[in-house]
Amino acid sequence: MFIVLEGWACRYKILPNGARQIMAFLMPGDACDLHIKLLAEMDHGIQALTSALVARVSQGDMQALMQRHPNIAAAMYSAQLVDEGIMRAWIVSMGRRSSIERVAHLICELYLRARGIGLTYDDEFALPLSQLVLADALGMTAVHINRVLKELRLEGAMSLGRGSVVICDLAKLIQIAGFDENYLHRRLR
Repeated sequence: MFIVLEGWACRYKILPNGARQIMAFLMPGDACDLHIKLLAEMDHGIQALTSALVARVSQGDMQALMQRHPNIAAAMYSAQLVDEGIMRAWIVSMGRRSSIERVAHLICELYLRARGIGLTYDDEFALPLSQLVLADALGMTAVHINRVLKELRLEGAMSLGRGSVVICDLAKLIQIAGFDENYLHRRLR
C-alpha cells in the first residue's frame, strides 16, 4: 500500500482510444487502494500529478499494524468509506450534474479536503491541476472547463489563479454545486 505524504496524484484509466478518465484525486494523507491485497493486480493506474513523496507500507506491516492498533484499523476503514463516498459523488456528477454544477462540486470537495489537512489559507488553497487534468476528471474538454471556470468567476463564486483557487463566495459556490459534504464526513461551513 502507498500513502501520499506530499503532493497530488490521481487514479485513472486509459481507454482504447487513448483518452484518460481520472477517477479520483489523491492528496497528502490519502492511501492508494487500501484493499489492493485482495486483488492480483490493479484495474487502474495511479499517477503523480505534482512532485510527490509517497510512503510504501508492506502488506504484512499493514496487517500487523491494524491488528495491534484497532484505532488505526478503524481509521483505515473510515478512509475507505470516504473514498467510496467520493466515488459515488463523482458518478452522480458525471451522470446528472450540469457542467457548471460538476466543476463547482469538485472545487467544493477539493477545498474541504484541503482544509481538513491544513492546505488552505483563509479562502484560498493550492490547486496544482491544469485545466486538461480537470477536464479528464470531469468528462469535459479543456475548452469547456475554461468556459465554466470563467462563468464561476463572473458569478463571483471563485477565481482560479496559477496553481490556486480563491473561494470568493462559499455560499454561492455551494448553491451552484448543490453540495452536501456528508459523504466526506467533514463540515464545509
